[in-house]
Amino acid sequence: MTLFDLMLIAFGLSMDACAVAMVNGMCMPELNKRNIFLIAMSFGLFQAGMPVIGYVVGGRFAETISDIDHWIALALLAAIGGKMIWDAFHEEEECETVCEIEMKSLFSQSVATSIDALAIGVGFAATQVKLVPAISLIGITTFVLSLISVYVGKWTCGKLTGKAQLVGGVILILIGIKIVIEHIAQGI
Repeated sequence: MTLFDLMLIAFGLSMDACAVAMVNGMCMPELNKRNIFLIAMSFGLFQAGMPVIGYVVGGRFAETISDIDHWIALALLAAIGGKMIWDAFHEEEECETVCEIEMKSLFSQSVATSIDALAIGVGFAATQVKLVPAISLIGITTFVLSLISVYVGKWTCGKLTGKAQLVGGVILILIGIKIVIEHIAQGI
């Protein structure tokens, strides 16, 4: 596998995390730099860590979860997105003004956006990819793009005429649906 291939994989894996990071920025415009860094770091670590799990555990676990990984991601993203949509209709402000992100929510987001990286890890094991450089590239790419995405989300929030939480919730649910559709399309 070439460096270019690994860069494409890193970029592709980071897209869901970037979308969720942007939603976080949209819905929590008062996030401080520490929490912005925490969001990006969490997404980067999970995107880098899941291939390691896939690599170590190998085909057995990945085959077991591959039948339901897309449903797990959909359930987590739909639950988070559903709560955001609910909040959009039951809160007075367009965006939350909290400065702290809930760790439980960040953990769920990080897991949901990185489950597909388990299969990448199995693929790395099968093709004997050097794991440390590969996961480093994935983690750094996801961290940087997620960091940028949170800032873009913060900027976008002030520019939206509608409710940022509603838009963010719909985006998260659509990401979950996209993951399911991609998984089903691969099976065809």
